[in-house]
Amino acid sequence: MKEAILKEIQQIIPKNRMLTDLQERYAYSFDASFGEYLPELVVQPQTKEEISEIMKLANKYHFPVYPRGSATSLSGGPLPVEGGVVLDLSQMKKKLIIDKENLLAIVSPGVITGDIHRKAEEAGLFYPPDPSSSQVSTIGGNLLENSSGPKGLKYGTTKEYVIGLEVVTPTGEIIRTGGKTVKNVTGYDLTRLIVGSEGTLGIVTEAILRLIPKPKARKTLMATFPKLTDSGYAITNILSAGILPAAMELMDQACIRAVEHFHPLGLPIDAEAVIIIEVDGHPLAVDEEIKMCQEICSRAGATSVRVARDEKERDEIWKARKMVSPAITKMGPTKISEDATVPRSQIPAMMERLQEIKEKYQLNLVVFGHAGDGNLHPNIITDKRNKEEMKRVEDAVGEIFESAVELGGTLSGEHGIGILKAPYMEMELGKAGMMFMKKIKEAWDPNNILNPGKIFPKPGQTRVVLR
Repeated sequence: MKEAILKEIQQIIPKNRMLTDLQERYAYSFDASFGEYLPELVVQPQTKEEISEIMKLANKYHFPVYPRGSATSLSGGPLPVEGGVVLDLSQMKKKLIIDKENLLAIVSPGVITGDIHRKAEEAGLFYPPDPSSSQVSTIGGNLLENSSGPKGLKYGTTKEYVIGLEVVTPTGEIIRTGGKTVKNVTGYDLTRLIVGSEGTLGIVTEAILRLIPKPKARKTLMATFPKLTDSGYAITNILSAGILPAAMELMDQACIRAVEHFHPLGLPIDAEAVIIIEVDGHPLAVDEEIKMCQEICSRAGATSVRVARDEKERDEIWKARKMVSPAITKMGPTKISEDATVPRSQIPAMMERLQEIKEKYQLNLVVFGHAGDGNLHPNIITDKRNKEEMKRVEDAVGEIFESAVELGGTLSGEHGIGILKAPYMEMELGKAGMMFMKKIKEAWDPNNILNPGKIFPKPGQTRVVLR
């Protein structure tokens, strides 16, 4: 960046919160997805006023600005693809207030999501969105990606729990959306527009989150299936029976074996699939529903169904699921994580499609995810140095997305679009849908300053290129 611009930024941000050295900037060049892009400058704002002034300066000199939390994004959300300035919002974490009387949490964007869970539970309350990265991800990043997790099946995604925001717009204005009331139908719902916008429409500097009473009871089971498709039918049959579990998680055989190799837990390595089901609510209802889930799994072909007898056994069951990501990372140097989502009734069909894609391209493709809401996570374990294999990976990724859309699903259930899925947006939304999304972006960000290069594909780009 030009020296004159740096001097103006120093008038806004103290020098000790400006990172200019190569090694410091390199630490901000990647996230949990694929690719590296070096920013020209990293700043660590602590107030909304500082962010506002930075955005006004960016519009004056036309340099891009990239907001960033803990960089756990799996779609390239915070990557500075056009250089410019990275705003490290992980330092804005002073506010975490639990308002028990109004069932609310008021938080700064840099607060770790897991800390919100703990503080809410201490007050006898519950914040349902629980992405697997919740112990390290920031709530600001979760809001802008509309993150979810296992409990999304019953409780929905982050957007259902955000009722108010303080936002710095791409042109530097500071606005408030929503508020502390659960009901609010005044004007356009700008809160919902910002949540899930992947940092392209505004920078969240404070959020008001809705909390709910903590469920009185919960029970968890693990069911083992000799056939992957049978596990899919068990999932759809449970939902068709009128049971809405808090979570229904799937692990295929490759995941099971990876976890056992990484951290032995006594999982059945010959099984093609394992599903974990948790129900919560009133104790009597929980007892009845977990029994029904056992029976349905057995009828669908489960070779074993184990219900946790206490919290220790419950933690052991969930440990298997939580070990999947670190375990499969050990299977190869490069992990491509996707989250194509289909209607619940199409889960068995999507599982079959994924198996066909795996065999067609001869790839190490493993499947896990939040199967109860159709949110599957196909992961391809590869080596980015192998150019020929990466070409097959690109083709496979394209077919995964096409299959999801053909089955009535969507490109992303929770990871976001970022840069990795941008080329396929028109396939789902159509030309008119893309046009209106672009019009919203242009209205909010006329100079294309905030997080450019995300969601919208480059002209002529029709597929992802990972090499």
